[in-house]
Amino acid sequence: MNSILPELDRRKTQIAVEAIFEKYRIYKMITFEVREASMTASYTERFHGPTNVTSDQTAKIAIYNVDVPAARKDYCEMIESIVGRLSEREQLLIRERYMKQDDVFDYKVYNHILEPPVSKDTYTKIRTKAFYKMALVFADRGLIKLSELEKLQNVNQVDCYGLFNRNRRT
Repeated sequence: MNSILPELDRRKTQIAVEAIFEKYRIYKMITFEVREASMTASYTERFHGPTNVTSDQTAKIAIYNVDVPAARKDYCEMIESIVGRLSEREQLLIRERYMKQDDVFDYKVYNHILEPPVSKDTYTKIRTKAFYKMALVFADRGLIKLSELEKLQNVNQVDCYGLFNRNRRT
């Protein structure tokens, strides 16, 4: 069993984790719109074919109105539990920067929210460690693919056109 942790590309990891938090904020901040059955009859073209298929519009809408909010709630609870496993400083950083409003910026977090205030470089180190930990857990839960976030091993062998480097022995 290979117990070595993968080396992830910092920028790709940041983009993937921030996308998960964007979805989290959308689910938390935007209310769910309940669908309703239409009572007005509408004409639809019916082609000849199997007639043993029935559709129940009201049942489909009822299932949607129950399943989608439950899935949204489960997603948010999963993200909150993953963030809850981080260290106190990492939790504070992630919750304040990514799990609340959209208008919270990095400089506000490292200058005003973290106690004592930290430098931009220290803030970046804390965030990078937290993103790495969360990326591993998100990958375990199937939210992201680690293979897409891993650093390229032999960058020198491929040039900008995708051809092998001419300095390489053949």
